[in-house]
Amino acid sequence: MGIAMSACRPFQIAHPYPPPAHPKGVRQPGGDVIQVSEPWGSSVILRTLIVDDEPIARRVLREELESVDGIEIVGEVDNGAVAVDRIGRQRPDLVLLDLQMPVMGGLDVIRSIRRGTHIPVVVIVTAYDKYALEAFEAGAIDYLLKPVGRERLIAAIERAKRLTGREAVERLAHLQEIAGPREAPLSRKIVGKVGEEYFLLSADEILAFQADGDLVWIVTTKRKYLATQTLKVLEQRLHSSSFRRIHRNALVNVDHVCKMSALSSQRWLITLNNDQEFIVSKRQARSVRELLHW
Repeated sequence: MGIAMSACRPFQIAHPYPPPAHPKGVRQPGGDVIQVSEPWGSSVILRTLIVDDEPIARRVLREELESVDGIEIVGEVDNGAVAVDRIGRQRPDLVLLDLQMPVMGGLDVIRSIRRGTHIPVVVIVTAYDKYALEAFEAGAIDYLLKPVGRERLIAAIERAKRLTGREAVERLAHLQEIAGPREAPLSRKIVGKVGEEYFLLSADEILAFQADGDLVWIVTTKRKYLATQTLKVLEQRLHSSSFRRIHRNALVNVDHVCKMSALSSQRWLITLNNDQEFIVSKRQARSVRELLHW
């Protein structure tokens, strides 16, 4: 391949960002703001919604919660569809969510939460240990196995109170990953930050990650975001995806590469479909050459 020089503008990191319009919020692509909070102190009341199709299970949770300081029960619902509506209208801080419900289960509820709705801390409640472990590993703040014990319930509430806004969004992103349709490929969710706003980004809309000292920037077609994780952690999370390391300071999504130009036998210039360019390090030249066969 001959050397091809592009007229595209060079890659630049533009900062600082303009101040956010919503000082304490989380945004998903599309512009709607999801409200988040700082860690709740022990004196703050957690507005709690109970979601379970079993009347006895709801009663047990209600009676236990009524004896716990710092809890206000804002409602009980017996199915997922009503739960989605209540989360949007009542804006609870904490949701105790049963996974196994007919028609619309707990993971369906998580999948149905749309941008612009209030995002509470979710604690999974289930009688099935395998589902609890799956949810916990996916990022739920905690899980409760039925029958729910008082000590375990109090511990889950205390963990919920210690969550920061960023941690709540990260856990939501993990929950939404596992809540995707079983037959569909796993859709990775990446959290980006602008000012005090957090954005939930799908991995396929991200063009690249660029490290700048201790900071990592997320490049999309519309703007750049500050990542909440290191480049190494992001690479590990995305190892089975279309992202490739091209430099110790950069990961690019090969699905967004529109041109590769040979600068020398071991130097490459990659152009993304937004015209931004990256130079590939000699160390990563082999992996780039492999892309020529994709």
